[in-house]
Amino acid sequence: MCLAVPGKLTELYDAGGIAMARVDFGGVTREACLAYLPEAAVGDYVLVHAGFAITMVDQAEALQTLEDLRQLGELAGEEDSGPA
Repeated sequence: MCLAVPGKLTELYDAGGIAMARVDFGGVTREACLAYLPEAAVGDYVLVHAGFAITMVDQAEALQTLEDLRQLGELAGEEDSGPA
């Protein structure tokens, strides 16, 4: 299964001629390549898959998806903590 996760661009930089960004995924920061989204700017929300920003999304959609993923993680944690 493949999953693209939304995040907010917090910094743009060049890495050997390749457009890159630091992306905040609800408190976790990672790097992503912006080769597919050269128009992206700091503050934009993007979907990141396998280290590549693949499309832009609006803030409300991004925040809702991050909340949904957080809740899924909590549910998975509850299932794991049941009796053995």
